[in-house]
Amino acid sequence: MNQVFYPENKKNIIIAGLFFFLSVIITWWFITASPLYISNKQKILSCGIAGGKWLLQITAALIFLQSRKWVFVRNISVTCLIGSAILLPFCISSVLKLNSSNTFFILSIIAAVLVMIFSYYKSVLNAGIGLKWWLGWILCLAIAIVLQLTIVFHIIN
Repeated sequence: MNQVFYPENKKNIIIAGLFFFLSVIITWWFITASPLYISNKQKILSCGIAGGKWLLQITAALIFLQSRKWVFVRNISVTCLIGSAILLPFCISSVLKLNSSNTFFILSIIAAVLVMIFSYYKSVLNAGIGLKWWLGWILCLAIAIVLQLTIVFHIIN
């Protein structure tokens, strides 16, 4: 029987799908609430880069992790949702017209990234896989940051 249909895997798949979906919605809200994005192209690129690093990790897990893949994908979906949830105060503050400053935006990103780094590390440990996965995600994160700064914001040329 295919591993996907095991009851525990179904639960992990559903949770991961829901958490990644919520993360995409929150991240899109965060991006659209920011005063730093000038065009829809920038917004789509930014969201695509953010999602791309997660898609790469999910794909690698599905290919390489065999029996632990669905637990790991669920674990990293929690990490992704935690990171997105940290962005919510900026989103809410922006909607309520309390504070949508560039500083608040940047500090929100920094806080989310720092918490996700720790949470992803715990996800790797809890799934019982090697720290190479965490280092791989750190590499993906670094590449995503460089892409954001170069092709989205043109800060680095």
